[in-house]
Amino acid sequence: MPSREPAPNAAQLISPAYRLAALDQDFLLSSPMRGVRFLLEFSKVDEALAAWGVRSTLVVFGSARISESGPGKPGEWYAAARAFGALASQRGGAIRTDDRMRDNVIATGGGPGIMEAANRGAADVGAPSIGFNISLPHEQGPNPYSTPELTFRFHYFAMRKMHLAMRASALVVFPGGFGTLDELFEILTLRQTDKSPRIPVVLFDEAYWRSILNFDALVAAGMADAADLEIFRFAETAEQIWSELLACGLPVA
Repeated sequence: MPSREPAPNAAQLISPAYRLAALDQDFLLSSPMRGVRFLLEFSKVDEALAAWGVRSTLVVFGSARISESGPGKPGEWYAAARAFGALASQRGGAIRTDDRMRDNVIATGGGPGIMEAANRGAADVGAPSIGFNISLPHEQGPNPYSTPELTFRFHYFAMRKMHLAMRASALVVFPGGFGTLDELFEILTLRQTDKSPRIPVVLFDEAYWRSILNFDALVAAGMADAADLEIFRFAETAEQIWSELLACGLPVA
């Protein structure tokens, strides 16, 4: 059989430059396209939440290192986060039976520990919940209780933080470490500077928070105003969290 001559434009056809830009992974993952990837992480999540009618969220932060079977306080924290996820989903407007928007949908970082507990509580009562997971250098993944269609993975912490904050009607913070403190103080700073709506912020287990943070020392040193300490409240049970949120003006349809 006669040999087939390569097409005269074969080199052009296989050149990376000829790939459709939207299908060129090397191009999309290049450093100059960081802004585009940032936009994609915003838009993908925004579209999915809109499709589910999510208007507002109840954001729950807390340690990933806590387990249901943990002894003492950690086990109690897990149980309380699960109970709160359930009652807030039932009373806040996350369960939709008609065409109205969903409000106060539980939203977490999507991982284990307190995040798992809050998502699990929502699942216990048949409510959707959101998991804003993130790719990390060490092995990790989403917990099995967030709604699959509302479980997202981010590369950029900044965009993940934006989605956690932008629909939040309230913030509930259980005991945690560096990551929890980072998320807590970001919201407190947004509140203090009036860069976000004046949403309720409730810290669970006052003894824990006062043992690791001396809020009064900030005021005494002139690093915060006394009024800044009124941005947040404390609670000791799931029911008390809900009561404090309502007392601080949480909108419930």
